[in-house]
Amino acid sequence: DPRIGIRTRMRVKDLAQKLHYVPNMAAKLLRTHKTRTIGVVLPHLQEEFFSMAITGIEDALADTGYNVFIAQSRDKFEREEKSVRSFLNTRVDGVIASISAETVDYHHFTELKEFGIPIVFFDRAPKNFTAHKVRSDVQEGVTLAMNYLTQRGFTKIALLNGPESLEICQERLSGFTDSLHKMDMPYTESLIKFTDLTKDDVGLKMEELCFGNGHRPEAILAFNDYVALHAMKWCLQNGLKPNSDIFFASFANLPITNYLENPPAASIEQFAYKMGQHAAQIMLEVLDKPEGEKMDYREVVLPTQLVVHC
Repeated sequence: DPRIGIRTRMRVKDLAQKLHYVPNMAAKLLRTHKTRTIGVVLPHLQEEFFSMAITGIEDALADTGYNVFIAQSRDKFEREEKSVRSFLNTRVDGVIASISAETVDYHHFTELKEFGIPIVFFDRAPKNFTAHKVRSDVQEGVTLAMNYLTQRGFTKIALLNGPESLEICQERLSGFTDSLHKMDMPYTESLIKFTDLTKDDVGLKMEELCFGNGHRPEAILAFNDYVALHAMKWCLQNGLKPNSDIFFASFANLPITNYLENPPAASIEQFAYKMGQHAAQIMLEVLDKPEGEKMDYREVVLPTQLVVHC
């Protein structure tokens, strides 16, 4: 309290140190109605994209007095719902989220809004759900990748997408079809596949692409580097040489690909660290608003960049 003199303040701090005093957060909550915690729910920490985003979030919050609680949905709706409910029960001040591959029902996020807990989505955001969002310019990224593939002479290009329910997958599809139209290339429905992002489902869709219709693609644009790597492994197991028999481009440009002997030939950099930073900064702006004052919903769209590996 500013009314407490400096000598008294120092005596209290000295005594607190001697007694190993730790503030009672429950008591603070009762007084301030704030827990100084932010919950983050995302698909997989083992994925470099999300671990880089978490680093961006933590760095942005490092000197603010806020603590970060992290939960993994592992791309399962039930785990995501349980995590969000846990955040609600512990009364976090805000939630930063990237939704699971299975999520098509958003009632758990609606509950947060009803309790006045702000939400910022990054990368994977729900369709038709009003909230703060941070994402990369996916359609720009698709255009860059498609230009690269067509400049290499490929005319039969497939899209190995993620779950159809994700907004970012619809953006990839829209960018893909727009590129086909601008390049005067035919739209072939059999060359567009949606996956649940698992290795098994990617393998199944690769089998359909390569052996299902007798028109194997010359190149594949994959949802992300992990999907591309699953598909490339399937190629090796089925007598096809990646980036020779089938060329691969993807999204994310994960650092791990720099250590692979045969990575996707090109990848779209989405700047996961910056995405996490921006999500945390928006959250801080919302939480710093005086009680009762609302902030207009913001959407930050980060530019993408084509990175050629081989």
